[in-house]
Amino acid sequence: MMSDSMTSDSLPHAAIMSVATAFPNHDADLDYATSAAAAISCENETQARKLGKLYRRTGVQRRGSVLLDRDADGQLSQSFYPPLTQEAGNPTMQTRNERFAIEAPRLASQASSKALAEGSIKSEEITHIVTVTCTGFYAPGLDVALIKQLNLPATTQRLALGFMGCHGLINGVRAAEGLLAANPDASVLIASVELCSLHYQYGYDPQSIVSGSIFADGAASMVLSGPANEPSTGFPPSMAVLATGSCLLADSEDAMTWRIGDHGFRMTLDAAVPGLIESNLADFLLPWLAKYGHDLDSIGGWAVHPGGIRILQAVATALNLPEDALAISRDVLRRHGNMSSATLGVVLQDFAHASVPDPWLMLGFGPGLEIEVALIGHPHKSHTAKPR
Repeated sequence: MMSDSMTSDSLPHAAIMSVATAFPNHDADLDYATSAAAAISCENETQARKLGKLYRRTGVQRRGSVLLDRDADGQLSQSFYPPLTQEAGNPTMQTRNERFAIEAPRLASQASSKALAEGSIKSEEITHIVTVTCTGFYAPGLDVALIKQLNLPATTQRLALGFMGCHGLINGVRAAEGLLAANPDASVLIASVELCSLHYQYGYDPQSIVSGSIFADGAASMVLSGPANEPSTGFPPSMAVLATGSCLLADSEDAMTWRIGDHGFRMTLDAAVPGLIESNLADFLLPWLAKYGHDLDSIGGWAVHPGGIRILQAVATALNLPEDALAISRDVLRRHGNMSSATLGVVLQDFAHASVPDPWLMLGFGPGLEIEVALIGHPHKSHTAKPR
């Protein structure tokens, strides 16, 4: 049992060597995304108008998809989803998952190659790989594909995390932290890849349309090493995982779900989710931060998963955050959409580029309803509260 007086300075730390991201070759603007969704979801103009209004409210201006291509005239196109009116449309679960097995290793390999290069880590130095995804599965899986594509050692130890949802990268960080606690000389590659566009649903189902309106494709990779290592090029020096935590909200199992259907994974987001976050977040987070010698005012950067505009607003309201505290999360949502677990990697990368002062609090929400957090910062730096 951890003592309430334990601070992050007294714990062993997993050093973050690098964070890198990768996106599909093509992305869609709001107009294209709206019209493409309407073609497979709407049976009449009334439904199309409602869908368009919802898409405009999401705050997502662009989103990438591995299914997009450009025709001879340079116009975006996709052939994976025939129109709703076309007979024998609606790709099966098998068809969608087979596409995942082709596309996911490509995107994850791009992000992982960048992470290795930016952290000045050689492929042969990787001892463990942690893969994170909730948008496809197969065996031999993504981990084996990455070992081959990245020329990792045949002795690389593997851990696959599935169906953790939007906070999955935090779960990956926790797994890497545990591996490094047991093996201080190890180097762990985390590879998160999500191809949410493989699971758009046919027909005018409000729950499916809500989830489809925000989700997109992307990948994020991190390299973590033992406490004796420090990144020199790929990430702010001496940044490490200081602590992680979880909280399962009572009686919230139906608030967010992700189930296998005959035609892709079916995601549901209940309208009660923002309210559940707003009502419960502070009660968990304040005592959790206090265990590690922190409070809301000592956090330098709020790396909150942009699950949607209402999710971000619920976090800001629950914690009484300043207006600009979630600006980077909102901008990631605007530029890329919600890429499920990979999205927090983009937020972390943007934090590094913007030189956001540490410590940073990674915060995400997923099926459960579960709150996941990770404290990121300099292990031996003295932090003082900022005026709010």
